[in-house]
Amino acid sequence: MRTFALFVIGLVFGAAGGFVVAAGNGITFDGHDHADPAHHGGMDHAAMHDQPLELDAADAPTLDIALSADPMAGYNLHIMAGNFSFDPRSASLDHAPGRGHAHVYINGDKWGRVYGPWVHLDNLPAGDVEIRVTLNSNDHRPLSVDGSAIAATTNVTVE
Repeated sequence: MRTFALFVIGLVFGAAGGFVVAAGNGITFDGHDHADPAHHGGMDHAAMHDQPLELDAADAPTLDIALSADPMAGYNLHIMAGNFSFDPRSASLDHAPGRGHAHVYINGDKWGRVYGPWVHLDNLPAGDVEIRVTLNSNDHRPLSVDGSAIAATTNVTVE
């Protein structure tokens, strides 16, 4: 019981200390409202996903993906991006060249964001499944070259 009590006391004082340090450095915890266009250069959040960011081919990232069955369950998706760095700390912030995250789509529906080169996909629907990955800027715009999204697609048949 004493260990638990010490744990709770440490949790309380640790959290309070964190808030004090953050407040002392001018950090607030208000986040931002995705529905407020002011937080995305005048565009609403949904529009950002439909507004490609056109890049020069010479500087553009490259993308390849590989899917392998996980020995336990599901699949492991390897996202191999060249000339690109995953930048989870800058998600939803302004565009920074060569930085951002990936969006994963399962049969055309957005599954989620990915902030690194590996992700485990579980509970895929049975049958033929299309997995598509796009590279996106920090502000969620899909990266594009010559009008085509920087994307890679693979298919798998799930039994």
